[in-house]
Amino acid sequence: PYRPRPHPCFLTRLLTRFSLSLSFLSQDIRNTVGNIPMEWYQDYPHIGYNLDGKKIFKPIRNKDELDEFLDKMENPDYWRTVHDKTTASDIRLSDEQVDLVHRLQKGQFGDVNFNEYEPSVDFFTNEVMIHPVTNRPQDKRSFIPSLIEKEKVSKLVHAIKMGWIKPRKPKETTPQYYDLWAKEDPNAILGRHKMHVPAPKMRLPGHEESYNPPPEYLLTEEERMAWEQQDAEDRKLPFLPQKHSCLRAVPAFSRFIHERFERCLDLYLCPRQRKMRVNVNPEDLIPKLPKPKDLQPFPTTMSLVYIGHTSLVRSISASPTGQWLVSGSDDCTVRFWEVNTGRCMKTLEVGGAVKSVAWNPNPAVCLVAVCFERTVLLLNPALGDRLVVSSTDQLITSYEPPEEDKEQAVTWALSEGPEHDNGHRLTLTHPKAVKQVVWHGKGDYLASVMPDNSSNLQVLIHQVSKRRTQNPFRKNKGLVQCVSFHPLRPYFFVATQRYVRVYNLIKQELTKKLMTNCKWISSMAIHPGGDNLICGSYDCRLAWFDLDLSTKPYKMLRHHKKALRGVAYHKHYPLFASGADDGSVIVCHGMVYNDLLQNPLIVPVKVLKGHQITHDLGVLDVTFHPTQPWVFSSGADATIRLFT
Repeated sequence: PYRPRPHPCFLTRLLTRFSLSLSFLSQDIRNTVGNIPMEWYQDYPHIGYNLDGKKIFKPIRNKDELDEFLDKMENPDYWRTVHDKTTASDIRLSDEQVDLVHRLQKGQFGDVNFNEYEPSVDFFTNEVMIHPVTNRPQDKRSFIPSLIEKEKVSKLVHAIKMGWIKPRKPKETTPQYYDLWAKEDPNAILGRHKMHVPAPKMRLPGHEESYNPPPEYLLTEEERMAWEQQDAEDRKLPFLPQKHSCLRAVPAFSRFIHERFERCLDLYLCPRQRKMRVNVNPEDLIPKLPKPKDLQPFPTTMSLVYIGHTSLVRSISASPTGQWLVSGSDDCTVRFWEVNTGRCMKTLEVGGAVKSVAWNPNPAVCLVAVCFERTVLLLNPALGDRLVVSSTDQLITSYEPPEEDKEQAVTWALSEGPEHDNGHRLTLTHPKAVKQVVWHGKGDYLASVMPDNSSNLQVLIHQVSKRRTQNPFRKNKGLVQCVSFHPLRPYFFVATQRYVRVYNLIKQELTKKLMTNCKWISSMAIHPGGDNLICGSYDCRLAWFDLDLSTKPYKMLRHHKKALRGVAYHKHYPLFASGADDGSVIVCHGMVYNDLLQNPLIVPVKVLKGHQITHDLGVLDVTFHPTQPWVFSSGADATIRLFT
């Protein structure tokens, strides 16, 4: 037989109370206040009265959440401990009581020994008995008509006579047909559609649908041919007008059922609802960017072309005064140019294709670093202020070697004789081919890059005044592409194929790792403020990083169609430029605000063209004039161009 089972939570509460009462009986401290809300005693020191009528006092200190948590962590019997509100004490349940709770929660019987599957004994058996169960005679009221029923029936009869109760009508079995669109009032089902459009009425037939149309409505043979060649959607008439002598001669319309079926499909499948067109001005969707006119000055026109090299010009660098420009080319020459006139002041031949040139950024020192094959040359071009030129020579000659010569990865050699007359001052011979040289902002330190995946010797930092070389990294992670010094703080940026790592040179630790989301980094430039950085890559992307914001790019620019070769920031103006193999230099306005909450404003302002694409190579390097809003670009067409 079906027995309803109590709810498990109810059983738990019941059992808790039962167990508490057992424990109270055993300790004889039963609270005799009865089943009342215990909150009534919260302002009193006691919580009730025991069997002797004495007060049951509360514990001295109530448990707070921290005690509860510590108890939960440290007390192995915490799970079987129940708090009794009536005595404000914790009671530990015995194993029998815990088993009883588990059984009741599972919906089993409380008594272990109870057998719920005992065979039931039927009181009324299926065997027919001779004697009745009871021998009591029937009542008299079972023979007399009921007075209560009589009263009920008379009330119903009266209600039917008065019309309060109406008999049920038999259901009509005939199907009901109705016109779905006959009454299209707003309260109907279709009124739920806002802006509902009623179904279009069919056009009334015209002269062309007549069985005897006027002759001008009949098609000629050419018109008939053209009508048959047209698509069904393009035809003016869905049928051909025909002339019949009388109405009896008109045949049945062959497409009548098709046409009615299509009409019904159109009516019930096409939701007729007015679409609210949002009138958006397309100009409002474009982000509000300032006009390029408001962002002047920036370079717009090609002013000078520096011609002289016979092979592609890989690297250029401007002097800190902005009067001179140095360029290195694959024709194994280094040329010095006067910026304003385009005149080649000096040509120095070196022993290989020049990969990188860098003019010392310190205006008090006149030194140019040139790298080719395994050599880094420090040149004094002897251009400009004679005092600066002579003080530079004094700086190099005043070096005194230390008493103990430490073994270095690079051999330093002082140039003499005809080489010295040509401007050579120091020669640094490296163990491997050098790809890039870059100066520190103070002008005493210089870094060189030797990309080689199999070696840990990829980046070296040289100190010119002490002629000392050190390898800052015990281990290089990946193939180093380019490096750069932070303009203000002691940070060193190392760009591998996919990441830019920022190292703190004082603490000698990695501070940041920037994810460029590019396949292969080609170049890198750091904003003069030091908080922003741009990376160019061979997969046509330029990534702008806000170092305070994130390790992922703040903006990704894909303005170039081919691989980027060089990127540069201007020292004073909010400008940055990128040169690529599509032969163009794109100048962008990149305003960095002092307000940390305001993001940098990046607006492309000008595409500068002029370089010819040679052997699928375009612009190989870009650099800005130190003081003017001018940009220099060197290309594979053996020219250097100045845009002003």
